[in-house]
This record gives sequence, structure tokens and C-alpha cells, in this order.
Amino acid sequence: MAPPGPAGAHPTSAEPLSRSIFRKFLLMLCSLLTSLYVFYCLAERCQTLSGPVVGLSGGGEEAGAPGRGVLAEGPRELAVWPAAAQRKRLLQLRQWRRRRRPSRREGGEEAAWEEETPGLAGGPGGSGAGSSVAEAPPGTLALLLDEGSKQLPQAIIIGVKKGGTRALLEFLRVHPDVRAVGAEPHFFDRSYDKGLAWYRDLMPRTLEGQITMEKTPSYFVTREAPARISAMSKDTKLIVVVRDPVTRAISDYTQTLSKRPDIPTFESLTFKNRTTGLIDTSWSAIQIGIYAKHLEHWLRHFPIGQMLFVSGERLISDPAGELGRVQDFLGLKRIITDKHFYFNKTKGFPCLKKAEGSSKPHCLGKTKGRTHPEIDREVVQRLREFYRPFNLKFYQMTGHDFGWDG
Repeated sequence: MAPPGPAGAHPTSAEPLSRSIFRKFLLMLCSLLTSLYVFYCLAERCQTLSGPVVGLSGGGEEAGAPGRGVLAEGPRELAVWPAAAQRKRLLQLRQWRRRRRPSRREGGEEAAWEEETPGLAGGPGGSGAGSSVAEAPPGTLALLLDEGSKQLPQAIIIGVKKGGTRALLEFLRVHPDVRAVGAEPHFFDRSYDKGLAWYRDLMPRTLEGQITMEKTPSYFVTREAPARISAMSKDTKLIVVVRDPVTRAISDYTQTLSKRPDIPTFESLTFKNRTTGLIDTSWSAIQIGIYAKHLEHWLRHFPIGQMLFVSGERLISDPAGELGRVQDFLGLKRIITDKHFYFNKTKGFPCLKKAEGSSKPHCLGKTKGRTHPEIDREVVQRLREFYRPFNLKFYQMTGHDFGWDG
């Protein structure tokens, strides 16, 4: 039997206590670093994923996946997302795009919308139209901009100039199911020879369930426009924003005066002969307001039920009420309500408390709501007498009394 070793000695195979602790520390550190690396890789992968396509061109869903969308990574690389996630992603895209200020201009004027300071939003109600959403990375959302498909418009705001068409279109664009081209295409009056393919290419991309819209107020007074729009689609819904024709004419003149200060006075342009009081109906500012005459051309191609007549006056005094009618007419859920608006006393117009994805109020630009020049009362009264029979006929044709002669 071997003699025992010195008292208190450990076996030679046993490791020192400090070395054992050090090895355990290294194992834990390696595990932690491995976990962090895996988490980092997963996070990077999520940021590079593109958003879902809610609808495929052609209107159909991917076979075998009703109510679901696909990621457009490649021809065959399809990943399925739930419908709820699709909707959320779409709203994020729209909110991000709303935060960018419009760059295209109408007729050489300033941008149609301007941001107000937050202090102007302190109107009744206090809160805005909804909570603002953090801006998503443009690099990720940019992948979505080419998804969906371009469609010919299902609804067109056809008139009238200086009636409130820009305000109506911008209010409608708050709705998540409305996509509209910003600039006026002027296809059916100036560019019809370029063809429908050219026209379609001007439209924004839409997803399934969304409506494509455009607005060109001069269509209402263009003789060829009704037949041309009908040839495109007999089912096109038409919206006409109308306004007291006398006020509209003065507003029209005011806009021209701001661009050409040397034009003759309103009074001299109104009459062919001031002494006899004969109105010059060849002047476009006067001619546009003869609504009944223009409507007759449209009713030869479209039923009255396919047209909605929006009051320009009510669009100012009760924007939510008029927008409710428009949403019903377009078959949309009533999402735009009075909580979206506040009245800007300085401009004399309703403004959006919050545009989609923005924390700031938005109002029509400086080119809207100009102060009208003083017009001779006798001239205004003569114009009211001139328009009265046309107004009464227009009330009968539309089944609505707009109250311009009360």
C-alpha cells in the first residue's frame, strides 16, 4: 500500500478553483456573444424585407391564399403575410408619403398645401385627427412604391374652376382607400391624342380595394369631355364642386389679376355694353358659371345618379358633412369626419388638423383664399339677375337647391 502524501495536499488531477471559475466565465461569455450575434442577424434580415402586396395586378389573389398577400422579392420568392399585417404596412407607407411636402405645382402656382405651426391647431376639440406614426426608413418603404398597379381613374372631379376642387381632392386623400394624382392631367381636354396608355401612366399605383382619382376642373366646360370619358368607362363616377356663380366669377378674375395686374377691370370685362347691361358670355369667367348649360352635355352620356354635386359653400362651412356625402357616393367607409378639421380664421378656410403621418396642421397654400377686389354693387346685382334663370334650371336638373338666389 502506497504511503499517503503530505497532509492537506489535493489530487494532482484536480484543477485549481480559480481556473474552474475562469472556464465557466468564458462559456457564459461565448453563449452571450452567440445570442447577440443571432439577434443582430435576425434584426438585419427584418429590415431588408420589403412590404406586402395587398393586391396583384389583374385583381386576383395568389392561388391558394385567399385574403393574404405576398412579398415581391423576386418572381418565385413568395412569402405570405396575414391580411392585418398587409393593412398596417400599407398605412405606414401612406403615412410616410403624407409627411413629404408636395413638389408638383398646379398651373405654375405655389404648392397647394402648406404646413402651419402647431399653435394654429388649438381649435375646438384640441386633439388632431389621430396619433402620429413614426416615420419609417425611406429605404425600406421605397420598395413599396413600385408595388400595386396603375389603373384608369374610377372617379374624376370634373369641375368647376374656383369652386373648391383642390380642397376636396386634398381632403379626400386623407382616406386610406383613395389614391389621386396631384397635378391636373388635362387629358380629356388637351392631351387626348396621347392615348389612354399615356393617361394611365400618370396615375399613382393602387392596391386592391383602393380608388384611383384625378381632378381637372376644365373638363366640365369642355364639349368633348363627356363622350371621351364615357368611351373610357361608362361606369366612371363624376364629382362636380359648384359655387355661387357670381362669387366664382369674381374669384376667377382675382386669380387672373394676381398673374396679370394689367388686365382690364372686372366691370369692363363683364359687359359687352355697360349702358344696355348686356353680359358678355364669351368671357370664360362668366361662361363657366352657366352650370345648367354645361350639365346638359354631360347628361347625354351619363345618368344624373352617376354624378355628385358638391356645394363649394358647404365645403367651407361643413367640410365633414360634404366629405361624408362624397365618401358615400364613392362607396367608401366614412373615415374622414369632423375630428379631421379646424377652421383657420385668418385664411377663412377649414384646414386639416393632421394630415396622414404628420404632426402638423395643413392648410391650402397662399394662392387659395385671396382677398377679392371691391366690385360695383350694381354690376354684382346685374350678374345675379343674369344667372338666376340658369341657377333655377340647375336646381331642377340636380334636385338640389344650392341657395344662391335666396
